[in-house]
Amino acid sequence: MKKDTRKYAFEWRLLGDLAAGRPTLGPSTRLEAYRLMQFSLRDVVEQHVGTHMADRLFFEAGQLAGGKFFDHLVSPVGSLEEFVSKVQGLFKELNIGLLKVEKNDVASGELVLTVSEDLDCSGLPDLDTEVCAYDEGLICGLLERFTGKSVKVKEIDCWASGDRTCRFAAKIG
Repeated sequence: MKKDTRKYAFEWRLLGDLAAGRPTLGPSTRLEAYRLMQFSLRDVVEQHVGTHMADRLFFEAGQLAGGKFFDHLVSPVGSLEEFVSKVQGLFKELNIGLLKVEKNDVASGELVLTVSEDLDCSGLPDLDTEVCAYDEGLICGLLERFTGKSVKVKEIDCWASGDRTCRFAAKIG
């Protein structure tokens, strides 16, 4: 069996001890700093592997983050209502965005979720395209961990495509 030789295999501990590491500045930063990192990284990844693969990689990173986010901050929860309430509170507390459920069709396993004031794109110029591949993955990872089933998530509206909220269609199972 080959040992994993990746230098930065994601673990929750890589978030660090923020109280010890940033005793003066604390755990917050400006949105511009986050977007500077996100969009410059995305540009470099896209130059190396193309737009489709960059979207896929950002989705997969979000999916990994969503699963870890669930394990460390959301779990345990029993019902969808409790899950949504907890994630809504955490998204607001961490300034990720304002999460709402627009549609919940239990019979078909279809959900429509919105994230307003989204960390990734709210306030961007109209780019005529959706840009929230990471958020698609984050929502997917959260829902997969909660349901224990595979989930497909697709952004159907985005601030960057002219809407004023990001809307995600999710299909469980």
